[in-house]
Amino acid sequence: MPMRPLSREQTWLLPPTLDELIPNDHPARFVAAFVDSIDSNMWLEMGIELDGDPLGAPAYHPRGLLSVWLYGFMTGTRSSRKLEAACRDQIPYLWLTGWQHPDHNTLLRFYREHRNSMRRLFKHTVSTAINMGLVDLALQAIDGTKIEASASRHRTYNRVELQRLLEKTEAAIKDLEEQNEVGNDPPPAYLPKELAQTQRLRAEVKSAMKKLATEGEEQVNLSDGDAKLMKGSNGIIAGYNMQAVVSPVTIEDDDTSSLLITGVDVVQNAGDTEQLLPMLEQAEEVTGQRSEVSLADAGYHSGKNLEGCEQRNQKVIMPECYEQGLHKPYHKDCFKYDVDSDSYWCPEGQKLRFVRSKLTRRLWKRQYRASGSICQVCRAFGTCTQNKKGRIVEIGPYDTALRRHRELMATKEAQEMFSLRKQLPEPVFGIIKEQMRFRRFLTRGWANVKAEATMIATAFNLRTLHKAWKRQTTQDLFSCLSEALCQAKHCVWTNNYLSQIKLSPCQT
Repeated sequence: MPMRPLSREQTWLLPPTLDELIPNDHPARFVAAFVDSIDSNMWLEMGIELDGDPLGAPAYHPRGLLSVWLYGFMTGTRSSRKLEAACRDQIPYLWLTGWQHPDHNTLLRFYREHRNSMRRLFKHTVSTAINMGLVDLALQAIDGTKIEASASRHRTYNRVELQRLLEKTEAAIKDLEEQNEVGNDPPPAYLPKELAQTQRLRAEVKSAMKKLATEGEEQVNLSDGDAKLMKGSNGIIAGYNMQAVVSPVTIEDDDTSSLLITGVDVVQNAGDTEQLLPMLEQAEEVTGQRSEVSLADAGYHSGKNLEGCEQRNQKVIMPECYEQGLHKPYHKDCFKYDVDSDSYWCPEGQKLRFVRSKLTRRLWKRQYRASGSICQVCRAFGTCTQNKKGRIVEIGPYDTALRRHRELMATKEAQEMFSLRKQLPEPVFGIIKEQMRFRRFLTRGWANVKAEATMIATAFNLRTLHKAWKRQTTQDLFSCLSEALCQAKHCVWTNNYLSQIKLSPCQT
């Protein structure tokens, strides 16, 4: 087949405008429209002045800087230096900035000053989706994922290891100082690089030792003192536990599934149990209403959480960690309680009387015991219990809530609902990590990491909103085309074309 001519000296017949190089449905256009829709009150809530100072050199407009950061998070570019390069050679960034080129210091200062207040943008994305009628708030799911910190796990030390490191550092500093002694000559204007680095390490070690002493921690990371060792998908990492609440989104004439993050947080605990109620409360605060059904995995299961959800009148579907034990024939749920005598009856018809109250793991539990002589001659001895003093049943303060939840999870409706859980948060984390390249925090410190996670959640929601905006833009484009062709008396051709693309035929 013939080849197309190739010339790297091709010139424009007419110079195009920057606007012509960006398609109408491009994500950059949506980001600009979203930022332009922010009212003055919201700018003030974020601590950003749009008017600027009449004195001094002109500053870059906050709308342009915010657009660059939002579009960067959407496309996986979160480094200020990479954004600076993009603002010089990538057309979407050039369009967003109006052909201006902010340097990385300008971008970084803007982000540092306002990242903690940008949580307002996250709420704005959720409220926008709700106002557009896209979100199904009847169902939501919560899950967590481990994100690596901007720190190596090998820089995590305990008290003994810090003391050894401090002794080695002190010895190294003494040796370097002796090597740099110059007799009667004046000292150098600057410390040698190796000595300066060693002194900085000593300061970091002393600061870490002070933190362990004051906060009662067992380990501390020298790079990011707030990061904790936890098990991630690729082994032990120094990182954080990112939590998210996700709701399904319905976009008209779109067969693919879409999702929206309605709650996001970062915690230092590797476990998820304590995060259920705070995340449900946050999602309710962000959306303005309580979801009818919430889905969670077994990592969130606890009697305290179930009782808290009952008090909130919130239905939660989640399995138990040790679900296999529930199917044993002599599980304590198989024992029947007698209110009048305050006792339990085992499946073999033997009575367990109240013995005492016992404090276990900060919870008071009531103990009921059967007769040892009866248990030893029972046919279930060895299966039900091996204690010659008799079977013991401990009843905690949350046992009633646990039993009610087990009855709920045994229903077909609950099992069908729980099967939807994997379709909600897990795809969100997959998109964030793979498509948006968010596998590692770039900032350090718990507060900064929380702000970075909120920005990535905002960017994810903007991707979902862009999908709906893109379809609406396409619909509007075809509607304008239909009207123009009708006026040109081409209604027959227009109606045939619109019927093929599933739009309403023109009635002119």
